[in-house]
Amino acid sequence: MANLEKSLWEEVLLDAQKVIDLNPLSHVGYRLKHTALHGAQRYDEAIEALTTMLAKLDNAHDMQIRSKLYPSKADSIIQKVINDQLDTAPLRLLDTTTGLLCDRETQISAFKTTTEYKQLFLSIMKHADLSREIIADAVAKYFGCVMLSHRWEGKEPLLQDIKDKVVYQLEATGGLRKLQLLCKKAREAGFHWAWVDSCCIDQNNNVELQKSLNSMFAWYYHAALTIVYLSDVPPSSKSGALAKSAWNTRGWTVPEFLAPRVILFYGQDWTLYLDNDSHNHKESVEIMHELEDATGVDARALIAFQPGMRDAREKLKWASTRITTVAEDIAYSLFGIFGIQLPILYGENKENALGRLLQEIVARSGDITALDWVGQPSTFNSCLPANISSYAAPPCALPSLSEDQIQIAISSLRHPVTVELALSFYDRLDNMGAARFANCRLHLPCMVHRVIEVRRRQDLAQETPFTYGVKADGLCDLLITTQETLVQFSWTRPTRQTFLLVRPWDRRLLELPDFAEQPAFDNDVEDTSDPGTPLDYSHRSARQERIDSERHSRALQLIVRLGQPFGAFLLAQQRGGEYKRIASDRDIIAQVKDIASVHNVTDIRTLEIL
Repeated sequence: MANLEKSLWEEVLLDAQKVIDLNPLSHVGYRLKHTALHGAQRYDEAIEALTTMLAKLDNAHDMQIRSKLYPSKADSIIQKVINDQLDTAPLRLLDTTTGLLCDRETQISAFKTTTEYKQLFLSIMKHADLSREIIADAVAKYFGCVMLSHRWEGKEPLLQDIKDKVVYQLEATGGLRKLQLLCKKAREAGFHWAWVDSCCIDQNNNVELQKSLNSMFAWYYHAALTIVYLSDVPPSSKSGALAKSAWNTRGWTVPEFLAPRVILFYGQDWTLYLDNDSHNHKESVEIMHELEDATGVDARALIAFQPGMRDAREKLKWASTRITTVAEDIAYSLFGIFGIQLPILYGENKENALGRLLQEIVARSGDITALDWVGQPSTFNSCLPANISSYAAPPCALPSLSEDQIQIAISSLRHPVTVELALSFYDRLDNMGAARFANCRLHLPCMVHRVIEVRRRQDLAQETPFTYGVKADGLCDLLITTQETLVQFSWTRPTRQTFLLVRPWDRRLLELPDFAEQPAFDNDVEDTSDPGTPLDYSHRSARQERIDSERHSRALQLIVRLGQPFGAFLLAQQRGGEYKRIASDRDIIAQVKDIASVHNVTDIRTLEIL
């Protein structure tokens, strides 16, 4: 059948040549020639015939003919789509057919030799209005790549080991065998390209390394497929082997399982985990449930994770038990999860790397939950932890009041706390700015209580950590345990150094509506009144009364909430007037003595913390 079809197109081609010979100036013969060559799948010659046909029709008035494009225009349209596609792809990729490592120029050149490119090229030349979506789909199908997520073991092949070499022809040992089998799996799945972090990045080129690490999350997100290779999961393993894999302990694997939209897990012998042959293991309830238990990441986030600052404290917890070979990588691996790009500065030490990440989170979002930790302070800033492991323990869960309890408490407040005082206090807090960082210095809006006494507890037989009894204006007495030695003082034995117990200000306590969720207009009913009619002042008055009542209620509710136990920081003033946080071995939980005096015993200001 194929031979018959080929001979038919050859006959058409002979006829076309006769037409051309009869009238070389006419486009008709070249149109017929193009049709015959296209049918015979001789695409290069078909493009040449179509180009000649267009040249013959340069002065044509036929709009259908004039709507066709010349080769240069068609090429530029495809090139623009290719550039958009490769903007979110790795710089170098392995050709799964040839086994060669290719840069972008080589990848594009390879595409232009394929049947897919020539068919697309001809389609654009013949149909100038061809949908960009069709073009993008064709380009994405060719350039879609398979990313590998794995654990480095022994000697992994580097770029210099495979450059200008066919990976299939190299000795299949260690990391090279893993590389060969990845390319084979990708090729079998219909993909032209594969990527491995060890050999597709020039580790000696700082500019390339910087761009690659900052782009890693986007690469995994836009990849056609991510293959996770579990080298320590034996063949025919049962459910639970994934959770026990060392792959689950590494820092970089967190973004590598969060970012991809399509992922497949392979065991030691390169067979699918649990013999699950679905096209995407993120659709496997069993595998995602196991991964959720192993990582602590909610299944919904595993399946459809969105990078950004939301739930920053929870995201830090996900990485808190992870390890990396290079100390700074525990911070660098999280850049993409938070949707940020920062300089990669190997050698800066892990405290600085983590400090820069946390500083950016607070600076961009105003979210102070990243300051909620227990452990050793960072040299970057005393309000930040030295190690990400300080986020392993969940934040201290403080009791909350029910709506009925809040209303009862508000009723008891109406006499000792006037509405005017509550509103004034509420407005002061409402006008407080967000926390911000500048040059490693944290400017933290706080509700401040001056410490009036610090005494070491002698009845507790311990060398370190030390436990101190602390008294502060307006707060109940409390105990603080710390590794640091504090100056002891009281009213009778004062100290020149100022100590404060502070509550970092969190605007969520105002319980303001989320403006993103509000309708465009505040009216419950569409205003259909004639603009020319007199205003209904009684309606305006009632509406204003309702707004004032809600505002008064929020102010009193705030007083009630501020009267509940809260997580506090102990700060010690430094010689330059700034403060330093005293790290505690346990959460410092404080509470005001009298809820009705909250507005009187609480100072509100922004402190500079080193």
